[in-house]
Amino acid sequence: MAFTSWADFWFMGGYALFVWLSFGSTYLLLLGLWWYSKRQHKQIQQQIRAKAAREQRVRQHQEREK
Repeated sequence: MAFTSWADFWFMGGYALFVWLSFGSTYLLLLGLWWYSKRQHKQIQQQIRAKAAREQRVRQHQEREK
């Protein structure tokens, strides 16, 4: 589809509302997915560090009891 002017581009042949809402909602959902993934990644890293620290404490306790 070729546009003769920027106004035609933004108008999208009368479908601008649907086109730009689709683009906007897609970008918003992708941004939300990125944010959620980043948050989950941090939480998983914290859980791994906590588990490693717990295991270290258990090993130290077991060594002291010997």
